[in-house]
Amino acid sequence: MQMVYGYRHSFSGFAAKLTESQAKKIADYPEVVQVIRNRHHKVLNTRSWDFAGLSARVPDNLLHESNMGDGIIIGVIDSGILPNPAFKDEGLGPIPARWQGECESVDMFDASKQCNNKVIGARFYKDGFEMEFQGNLTDYFTYSDNPSPLDIVGHGSHVASTAAGSFVANATYFGHNFGTFRGGAPRARLAVYKACWYEPTLETQSCTDADVLQAFEDASHDGVDIISLSIGPTMPLISEVDKSSTLAIASFHAVADGIPVVCAAGNEGPVGATVTNVSPWILTVAASNVDRAFQTIITLGNNKTFSGQSLMTKDGIGFKDLIFGGEYNSGPSENFRFLASDVEGRVVLCYLMKEATSNVAAYARAVNASGAAAMIVAMPPDDITIYPFYTGNYSLAGVPVIQVDYETGTEILNYCLTSEATPLIKLSSTKILVGKPVAAKVAAYSSRGPNSYVPSVLKPDIAAPGTSILAVSANSDSMTDNAYSLDSGTSMATPHVTGIVALLRALHPDWSPAAIKSALVTTAWNTDTYDYPIFAEGNSRKLADPFDYGGGIANPNGAAHPGLVYDMGRNDYIHYLCSLGYSNGLIYNATSDSPEIQNVAGIRGMCPKPIMSILDLNLPSITIPNLREKVTVTRTVTNVGLPVKTVYKAVIKSPLGTKVSVKPKVLSFDYGIKKISFQVTIKSTKKYNLGYTFGSLTWTDGKHSVRSPISVKTEIKFRTSGIKNETLKKDFQRDEMRLLASKQGFIST
Repeated sequence: MQMVYGYRHSFSGFAAKLTESQAKKIADYPEVVQVIRNRHHKVLNTRSWDFAGLSARVPDNLLHESNMGDGIIIGVIDSGILPNPAFKDEGLGPIPARWQGECESVDMFDASKQCNNKVIGARFYKDGFEMEFQGNLTDYFTYSDNPSPLDIVGHGSHVASTAAGSFVANATYFGHNFGTFRGGAPRARLAVYKACWYEPTLETQSCTDADVLQAFEDASHDGVDIISLSIGPTMPLISEVDKSSTLAIASFHAVADGIPVVCAAGNEGPVGATVTNVSPWILTVAASNVDRAFQTIITLGNNKTFSGQSLMTKDGIGFKDLIFGGEYNSGPSENFRFLASDVEGRVVLCYLMKEATSNVAAYARAVNASGAAAMIVAMPPDDITIYPFYTGNYSLAGVPVIQVDYETGTEILNYCLTSEATPLIKLSSTKILVGKPVAAKVAAYSSRGPNSYVPSVLKPDIAAPGTSILAVSANSDSMTDNAYSLDSGTSMATPHVTGIVALLRALHPDWSPAAIKSALVTTAWNTDTYDYPIFAEGNSRKLADPFDYGGGIANPNGAAHPGLVYDMGRNDYIHYLCSLGYSNGLIYNATSDSPEIQNVAGIRGMCPKPIMSILDLNLPSITIPNLREKVTVTRTVTNVGLPVKTVYKAVIKSPLGTKVSVKPKVLSFDYGIKKISFQVTIKSTKKYNLGYTFGSLTWTDGKHSVRSPISVKTEIKFRTSGIKNETLKKDFQRDEMRLLASKQGFIST
């Protein structure tokens, strides 16, 4: 047996390298709760903060009200950190006295130079990765990654700088000045925990259970105020009490200790039921765009003009010959090249089918090697959201890549093939558009609900900017210029919410993680409250709904003063696990190592009697996955607003096919009444099956609007009245009850 880690602070256990027989032998000891196999998890700025309403130039917002997050410590579990001006400590005071962490100086990471009063912690965890790595570790740490907190791939630095980067003037990217760069909480401190390592064969980062658990353990003990993870498990989802559900278990202990945990929803959209990190104690983040586009005007030889997206040089490209380079369904082969005699000095139009869209960079390199002047790529419109433009070494070599949708691509292609004269094309310099001309939308790649494990818990919780986010990155990355890169994904959206949570934590240090989540969900911008429609990109564009973005797109200034919050704590989450039908022993194993639980309840008393309905979990949303006739749910709100003496009235928007009522309709708060419970009854008005429909319940006192999204799926009963055989009728009724239990999240026994 080879010992790897010992877990002592948040939970009790250890990680070790074992043979199958050793693992089985240890599991048989009565003192051992469970043995878990080590698994891998995926890793899932200048305009986005203005879009969120947190401009540094406007004095009356959450950014200034919270003193830019001063005193808050953000823990980032990712791929490490790079030295960069965005991590300077200019103007910051001493490290908070409560901090117990450290900066590890090893190999290429010199803590005396790379840690300061901004980056106050830097650790790394490689033992779990080494146990699973198939190859020569010496070669790996020589050529692929570095055994230190140093970020080789740039992902962790991008995340950390987005959440809490310091002010950096004149951030330039391939000739374009993006203005002043900063993170969401520029005066917050950073503690980085490198638990993700680059896997060259997969061209991605991998984070093992053992390493992530140790990072959680250290972060909680070191004294962080927030933990941010732009990583997540793969599908299918598993129970929070399952021995392999390490992210859910580790995050439970952190949240139970009062530390909010912010996680990425995943990048498997627009397919439904793909959202990950679905535990109700996690703040799960979807990705939206920002109100910015990189417009390049395309002019054809017949004077028709179209709009594409790219980062062209300021001079653009004058009229050049246009040729069609073909259509492609996959990535190019290693030695793929266009014929120089065909493309040299010309603009090449290529069609990329869905499976080939992730290989734009490879085709651009082939175009560059063949001497073309530029490349126009026709792609599905939802993929343009992911990759607004391509830069990198091939762009520096003079081959810009302009992206258009299929409709525009087809018009350009028809001109190219039917023009009697030599087809010509001109490309203008890029014009960066911001504000109203750019529609708000949820990105196509952002994973969608409903929650595939417990459908009655709405996921994702919130959306935030995640598309084309400029932040610090690795200089070795071909997409990086001047130590910055524009990246897209829920990995980029997550630190936006982390930065907002840091500001809220500084403003309201007594708020629980659930209160912070509630404030974000109930004040978010959505299709009901935003000035313009919010769309969800996909195979076809539609209006966004709660399965796309939870409560909506994060509205930090609204969340700072939400009026009412739906609060919860450790016991509420334990009751949630009880409502799923798990045994006391399983729940105890997942949530134990807390003296107050052992003293009050113990293993036999984990679940109260009667067990609450999962629909009564005090979430800031209501989701009914199988409404038959009617259902009544209970919620409790806490007044955190001013004035203390106030009256809230209910405003109801019933989902299609339902009628929603609330009792009482008026909530009156004063100095003696801080919390009030109410019941919401949802009744089906249709006698046939419907898919999910959406509405809302909003409490308003004229100053605050506290909006909870409602998601309902109506279903008719099985018809058993005409069945004469009593045994068959009982079988139908039993199947009906099992279906009901499974869709509400209960485990049938």
